[in-house]
Amino acid sequence: MFHVPDRTGSDALTVRITRIHPGAVVPEYQTAEAAAFDLAAVEDLTIDPGRVALIPTGLVIKVPLRMFLGIFARSSTPLKRGLMVANGVGVIDPDYCGPTDEVKIAVMNFTADPVTVRAGDRIAQGILLESPRVEWVEAEAGEVSRGGFGSSG
Repeated sequence: MFHVPDRTGSDALTVRITRIHPGAVVPEYQTAEAAAFDLAAVEDLTIDPGRVALIPTGLVIKVPLRMFLGIFARSSTPLKRGLMVANGVGVIDPDYCGPTDEVKIAVMNFTADPVTVRAGDRIAQGILLESPRVEWVEAEAGEVSRGGFGSSG
């Protein structure tokens, strides 16, 4: 049996957030059923073609223990802006929460033109995900190999 959360928000996880810039936007879910909340730029920035830049959010987020904040591209960001999250998925750990540990969004401009981001533009989305600790146990290799990448067709 599994637990279905109360849709009123009473089961919501409480997370500490600090605005270190007066223009910082507290993340919001854009719809009642959204899986992720949006992260917005706190200042104007122009990213040259083929370059990677860090877009500041003006936020320090205290991620709960045994979790991480995953930063993903919004579906419209590559299509409408020509930007992608540079490292695929950004990972913010629970211990990245000091007074100046600002959450920044690493983006790459994959177009041939400069891309300008304005303060308040929603650039990425975040999801808090569980991150269990693992203990590794070394073992002998298995007896049968499945083959390499793509071996199942």
